[in-house]
Amino acid sequence: MIRPALLLALAAAAPLAGAAANPAASSSSLTTISERSGFQNTGRYDEVVDLCGRFQKAYPKQVRCFEFGRTPEGRPMLALAVSRTGALTAEQAKKRGVPVLLVQGGIHAGEIDGKDAGFLALREALENKAAPGALDKQVLLFVPVFNVDGHERFGKWNRPNQRGPVEMGWRTTAQNYNLNRDYVKADAPEMQAMLALVNAWDPLAYVDLHVTDGAKFQPDVSIQVEPVHGGDEQLKQAGLALQSSVIADLKAQGSDPKPYYISFAADDDPASGFVDSMSTARFSTGYFPMRNRFAMLVETHSWKDYPTRVRITRNTIVSLLSQVAAHGKQWQKMTQDADVRAAAMAGADFPISYRTTFNAKTIEFPGYEYTRSHSEVSGGLMTHYDETKPQMWSVPLRDEVVPDLKIAAPKGGYLVPLADAARIGAKLKQHGIVFKVVASDQMSAEVESFRAAKVKFGAQSFEGHQSLAVEGDWGRERRSVAKGSLFVPIAQPKARLVMTMLEPRGADSLLAWGEFNNAFERKEYMEEYVAEDVAREQLEADPALRAEFQKKLDSDAEFNKSPAKRLEFFARRHASWDERYNLYPVLRTAQKY
Repeated sequence: MIRPALLLALAAAAPLAGAAANPAASSSSLTTISERSGFQNTGRYDEVVDLCGRFQKAYPKQVRCFEFGRTPEGRPMLALAVSRTGALTAEQAKKRGVPVLLVQGGIHAGEIDGKDAGFLALREALENKAAPGALDKQVLLFVPVFNVDGHERFGKWNRPNQRGPVEMGWRTTAQNYNLNRDYVKADAPEMQAMLALVNAWDPLAYVDLHVTDGAKFQPDVSIQVEPVHGGDEQLKQAGLALQSSVIADLKAQGSDPKPYYISFAADDDPASGFVDSMSTARFSTGYFPMRNRFAMLVETHSWKDYPTRVRITRNTIVSLLSQVAAHGKQWQKMTQDADVRAAAMAGADFPISYRTTFNAKTIEFPGYEYTRSHSEVSGGLMTHYDETKPQMWSVPLRDEVVPDLKIAAPKGGYLVPLADAARIGAKLKQHGIVFKVVASDQMSAEVESFRAAKVKFGAQSFEGHQSLAVEGDWGRERRSVAKGSLFVPIAQPKARLVMTMLEPRGADSLLAWGEFNNAFERKEYMEEYVAEDVAREQLEADPALRAEFQKKLDSDAEFNKSPAKRLEFFARRHASWDERYNLYPVLRTAQKY
C-alpha cells in the first residue's frame, strides 16, 4: 500500500513546475496528524509519503521530495530537499557551494519526536515564521524516518519508559539491526542507502534526533556535538561554538539542555552522577568527525510528555537552521581546510580511541526526591522517584575526554590482499573512500604487518557479528603483494575514516566487527603423537631451546600444566606451522601505488 501512495503523492506534485507557491492555501494541508491531535498521536508512514508530496506541490521551487532507498520490506525511504537557493539536487548544491544541513528522524522509530517536529519546523521555515531567511543560505535535507520498517511495527507499549505518543514504532529494523550501531559496518540496507545519500550531498552537519532512555529528572534535552572531544583539532572550536549556540537558544526558550548524555555512571543510581565520552564510529557522533564534518545528537527526555518533546525538538531544528545560515559558509571553509589537513596525515599520530579521565567535578543537577530500597521482585535495589518534589542533586560529573591509544598513520597507505579485495573494496565504496587496484605482482614488497600477540573473541553475537579484540603491533617485513590487491592511500580527505576502519585495534575497525575472524582461527594441527616426536627431535638438536623450554616450565604454571600448550611450543617452531595464523591480512606501506 506504500508504493501506490508515494506515486500518487509525487504525481500530484509533478505539475506546476513554474507556478508560484500558495502558502496560505497550503498551510492547513501541511499539518501532521500529531499537530491536529494536540501532539498526542503520531501518524503512520503513509502520512510521511503524503506530506512529502504535499510539501513539494505547495512549494515546487523550494521543496523536492525524493526516494533515496528501499527497505527490506519494500518501503520507500524518503527525503525532502528544502531551499530557496535553487539547489534542490546534490549536484546543484555542490555547484553553488551551498551548505547542507541533514536532519534525520526516527533512526530508533519509537523515538519519533524528530518526524513530527521536523515537518512542523519545515513548514514554519517555509512560511518565514521560524528562522526567517535561513533557507536562502542553505539546503535542509530532511529525512523524516530513517528506520521505516521499524516505524511500521506500531504499538502502544513499544517504549514503556516514554510518555507519548499513544502509539509508536520499534527500535530496530525488520532485520533487527540497530541502525545507530551500523555507521561503519553498514550491514543494513537502510544504512547503505543513507551513506549513499551522505556521499552524494556531503552535508556540513548531520543531526540525529533521539529520545533518552533512563531515569526521571528535570532537564529536558541533551545536545552533544562532535568534533568537540575528538576529530580535527581546529574543527573542535567550531563544534563547541555550534553546541553552545544551540544550547543558548534552547535556554532562552525555557529548556534546560545539557552538553552530555544524561545517563547515570552506574545504572539506576542517581548518586553516581554522569560521565561524558567520545562516541566510537558505530554512532553518528563518532562517525561524522572521521569525515571532518559536524554531527549533533539530540536526546529529548523520555519522561517529558510528547507535546513538550516535539516543541523542544522543533526549537532545536530552528536553532540549527539559524546557526547554519549565520555561520555555514565559514564552517564550510573550515571543513574543507580540515579535508586538506587530513590528506596530509601521513606519519602523524592519530587517536584510535579516547577515554574519560577520573577527574570529576561536583555539579548541581535538578532532579526529584527519590528512594532506593530492596526489591522483593528483583532482589536488587529499586529506585522510586517522586516527581511532585523537585530536588537539587549534588553529583559528580566526569567530562574530561582525552585521546587514549594513538597510532602513527602509514606513510603511504594500506594494502588489502587480493583474496579480500572484492569484499573490503565494496565496504570502502559504501563510505566513499578512495582506493586503487594494484597493477602488477610484487614478490617481495617492504611492508608493515600486524601479528596479534593476544586474541579475544566476543562471547556472544552483537548486531549479527562475533566481535574480535587483538593486541599486538606493526612490524616491518617483506611480503608478496598480488596484482588486483587494493591500495588505500592515506592521502585523502577521509584519512581518519580509513584508519578507523583498517587499524586493527580500533573499537569499530572492520577487524573488531569480525570481518577478519578467519585469519585468527587456527585451522591446521599436528597430531599429538607426531608432535611428541617433533619435540624430542628439537630438544635433542638445540640446547638453547631445551633451556628456554625449561625456563617456561618453571615460570609459567598454566603452561606447565597444559599438555596442549607444551606441544604447541614445539609445533610453532616446526616448518609445518601456519605463518599466517594471527596475521592481520591488511598491510601498511610507505609506498604510493
